[in-house]
Amino acid sequence: MNNPLPADLGQSVAAALAEDIGSGDLTAMLVPASARGQARVISREAAILCGTAWVDAVFAALDPEVRVVWHAHDGDAITPEQLLFEAVGPARALLTAERSALNFLQLLSGTATTAQRYVRAIEGTGCRILDTRKTLPGLRLAQKYAVRCGGATNHRLGLYDGILIKENHIAAAGSIAAAVAAARKLADHVPVEVEVETLDELEQAFAADADLALLDEFSLAQLSEAVGRNRRRARPLGLEASGGINLATIRSIAATGVDFISVGAITKHVQAVDLSMRLTVGP
Repeated sequence: MNNPLPADLGQSVAAALAEDIGSGDLTAMLVPASARGQARVISREAAILCGTAWVDAVFAALDPEVRVVWHAHDGDAITPEQLLFEAVGPARALLTAERSALNFLQLLSGTATTAQRYVRAIEGTGCRILDTRKTLPGLRLAQKYAVRCGGATNHRLGLYDGILIKENHIAAAGSIAAAVAAARKLADHVPVEVEVETLDELEQAFAADADLALLDEFSLAQLSEAVGRNRRRARPLGLEASGGINLATIRSIAATGVDFISVGAITKHVQAVDLSMRLTVGP
């Protein structure tokens, strides 16, 4: 899987360490500076692992002498009590790194795990799961990476790489047609998507020649009707279902024939994966 690491990884790690350490780790100073240690991190539950590069970067930033050996990799399914990695080096660095390293690993593994649950729920339908911009501030690219590790697909990364015309944009422009026309003039190199709330608005998106339509809070019957109308077009749009979606409802939504389903919960309602680090300190 070609899944490039985010360009802001180092910046995220630096911010996390600055937030946690501040003027210095007072508790770690209780350990002699010469002491060395070995840390072992295990999982407490089944999950999809994600965030190994952030862990490596945390330890490297604190002390380049720390050596990390991984026994699992991003995208791997992990099981309870599985050894994920070992880290050997100065004990103070291991202790100071623990919380920031595990925060990244737990959060990103939680995101990847949730993404895969949604992907598995619609297997065989031909539909794809999309994330949204409902991410933790400052960690968008990290969470988008985790979504890919879980097998889902990124929607636009931000406001700069795609146009999504919503209700307020339409009201300001005067109509769907006017909003799409303005979008084409502004940035014809990015996809233009229109959020619609009714089948009539979908017809307006068809007429405006948008690239995609986001079907907001459509019933299953409306979704099926939208898919049927779209397939009869010479140039079908990409259809994305959104709103009120959960694991209990998502397969029936995918079965209507929509191309995409966007799920904000993947990055917004994240439950961190339970991990544990145990440290052995030598002389």
